[in-house]
Amino acid sequence: MDSPFNTIGLIGKANHSGAATTLQRLYSFLLALGFDVLVEKRTGCQLSGLPKEHLVNLVELGEQADLAIVVGGDGNMLGAARVLARFDVAVIGVNRGNLGFLTDLSPEGFEASLEQVLSGEFIAENRFLLEVEVYRHNELKSANSAVNEAVLHADKVAHMIEFEAYINNDFVFSQRSDGLIVSTPTGSTAYSLSGGGPILTPELNAMSLVPMFPHTLSSRPLVVDADNEVRLKLSLENTDSLQVSCDSHVVLALLPGDEVVIKKADKKLKLIHPKNYSYYDVLRKKLNWGSRLY
Repeated sequence: MDSPFNTIGLIGKANHSGAATTLQRLYSFLLALGFDVLVEKRTGCQLSGLPKEHLVNLVELGEQADLAIVVGGDGNMLGAARVLARFDVAVIGVNRGNLGFLTDLSPEGFEASLEQVLSGEFIAENRFLLEVEVYRHNELKSANSAVNEAVLHADKVAHMIEFEAYINNDFVFSQRSDGLIVSTPTGSTAYSLSGGGPILTPELNAMSLVPMFPHTLSSRPLVVDADNEVRLKLSLENTDSLQVSCDSHVVLALLPGDEVVIKKADKKLKLIHPKNYSYYDVLRKKLNWGSRLY
C-alpha cells in the first residue's frame, strides 16, 4: 500500500479483554498490509504471537512510529497523548470506552475507515496542550502537561479554597470556591462542561477558566487567548491539602502560598480523523443533541 506511514504503533487498555481482541485484530490487519508494527509492551504482553522485538515502551514507540493507534477510551488517549505530543507522530483512536470524544474508529468495523486513513485520506488537526508548573518561593517545584485541563482543588471533597488569579501578571479576581478548571478546547467537552463551562471548538486558540462552586453568584466562566499565561496564587489562609490535577491522571501537590502557572505548551498533539469526520456530528451524537428537523 502506498501510504504516508511506514511504522505504526499500537497502544491499548490494560487488562481489558475487548481492547486486547481489537489490538490483536489490528496487529494482524496491519501486518497483512505490509506495515512495520510496534506494540506498547504493557498491553502487548496480553497478545499472542508477538515477537519480543515488536514490544516497546511508550517513549520508544513515539520515537519510532509515524502513526499511533490508541485502543480504549478518552482516558487512554489522554495518557498516551501527553507522551506522544513530544514526538512528530500522528494519533488516531479506536473507541473501547464510554463517550469517546477523541476516539473515532468503531471496534466492530474499523478496517475500511482505517485503510482509507492509511492510504492518506484523512483530516489532520493540531491540538495544543497546557504546561502546568508549581512554584514555591519563586522556585520551580514540579511540572507536567495536560491535554484536557488543569484543575486546582483541595484533596477533600467540597472544601473551599482561596486564591488569586492573574493573566499575564494582570490581577483578574480573588475567589473562594472549591477550585478552578483551566481547560483547552479539547477539554471543553470533558470536566469543564460538567462544571458549566463553554464548549470551545478545536480550532480556537483559547482556554477557559471555570470556577468550581464559587462562593458568589457573580462568578462566571472566562475565556481568554491561549497565548496568555494564567497564574494562580494560593492564599496563606488555606489549611487543607491542595493539589493541581492534570487530566485527572497526574497530581501535583501544593502548599499555601504556592503559585501555579498554566500556559500553552510548545508541543502539540497531531490528531487525525477519517475523511468523513465532523466535530459537530460528534457533539450531536455524544451529547444527544437534536437531529435535523427537515
